[in-house]
Amino acid sequence: MPDNASKDPLHGITLQMMVERLQQRLGWQGLAAKIRVKCFSVDPSVKSSLVFLRRTPWARDKLERLYLWTFHRVRRPPAARPDDQPPG
Repeated sequence: MPDNASKDPLHGITLQMMVERLQQRLGWQGLAAKIRVKCFSVDPSVKSSLVFLRRTPWARDKLERLYLWTFHRVRRPPAARPDDQPPG
């Protein structure tokens, strides 16, 4: 592997690619069961999902973790949220 090649399994994978691949594998109902957000359960579409996920970091993090587990069997801890930070 070249020195400059990324070892990140999400390198080169767009948010749209993740949504489309997960939708093909799990279906909208499966996505809605794994990640409980309306964009997957109420009149779902790739376009509406992308709008929501781009504006909602916690949901995008869940989608990325689901993608990594589904296609790479990689577990990644959830991203730290500002309210999770210890008092300083």
